[in-house]
Amino acid sequence: MYEQPKTGFLRLPQIIGQRGVTAAEALANRQAGQGPRRQKDAIQALIPIGKSCWWSGVRSGRFPQPVKLAQRVTVWRASDIFALLGEAEKS
Repeated sequence: MYEQPKTGFLRLPQIIGQRGVTAAEALANRQAGQGPRRQKDAIQALIPIGKSCWWSGVRSGRFPQPVKLAQRVTVWRASDIFALLGEAEKS
C-alpha cells in the first residue's frame, strides 16, 4: 500500500487519487491510440473529487494554491493538504 508523505510536496494524483492501469490495459490503449499508455499503480484519494472540481476549488480559494517546480510540474505542500483535511474533520 502506498504511504502518503507528511512533509514535502504532493502531486495531484496523490491528492485526488488515481485509478490503476494494468499492463494489458496499457497495451490495448497503445494499440488503440487512446487512454493511459503506461502501467500505473492505483493511488487512494485523500480528497475524493474529480480533477476539474479540484482546479475549480483552487481558483476559488477553497483549496490551497499550487507551487510550480517546473513548466510541467505542479505540486502542493503536504502540510497545506493535511491542514485542509484537519479543517474538514473539525466541521
